[in-house]
Amino acid sequence: MAHHHSALKQIRASKKASLQNHSLKAQYKTLVRKVLEIKTKSEASEAFNTAMSFIDSLTNKRIINNKLAARKKSQLARYINSLS
Repeated sequence: MAHHHSALKQIRASKKASLQNHSLKAQYKTLVRKVLEIKTKSEASEAFNTAMSFIDSLTNKRIINNKLAARKKSQLARYINSLS
């Protein structure tokens, strides 16, 4: 266990950040799941736009990797284009 005040503060901060990141990742997964559950193109496009902006914000905050974000956006776009 750390003894210095700065080390203890860093432990507290990292726990707080970890909880926040976990929550945001869960929200990201939920948005992606919602897009994939929708079967009409118009509704899916709206959900897709919401998911894209959220994915971009997570990428900018470095919560998810930029290559993961690009891959997921591509997969969702392919799904949207496959709907008729």
